[in-house]
Amino acid sequence: MAWFGRKEDKKAAQPQAEQQTSAQSGSPSVKVLGSGCARCNELEAATRAALQQLGMTDSIEHVTDFVQIASYGVMTTPALVVDGKLLSYGKVLKTDEVVKLLQQARG
Repeated sequence: MAWFGRKEDKKAAQPQAEQQTSAQSGSPSVKVLGSGCARCNELEAATRAALQQLGMTDSIEHVTDFVQIASYGVMTTPALVVDGKLLSYGKVLKTDEVVKLLQQARG
């Protein structure tokens, strides 16, 4: 708040998703965002297969809390977040599509 001569804390002014991204930057992570429906579970299975295919040992976190999902700016699930970056939302990706996204995200 800039009222009454008080300066706003810059960390508090950042959107929640940006705060999560900065907090996650130290540790790699893979998240599937969704309610737990069949489509979300399909994306999680494809992501598991893609990680296995690439020889990555990351665990997958399935986020079902709608407040956390909305903090990423996602209004249509399922969504895939890798290392704090939103890579896909609103559709079920096939394993080869997830492999390509993981390769692009991680170089």
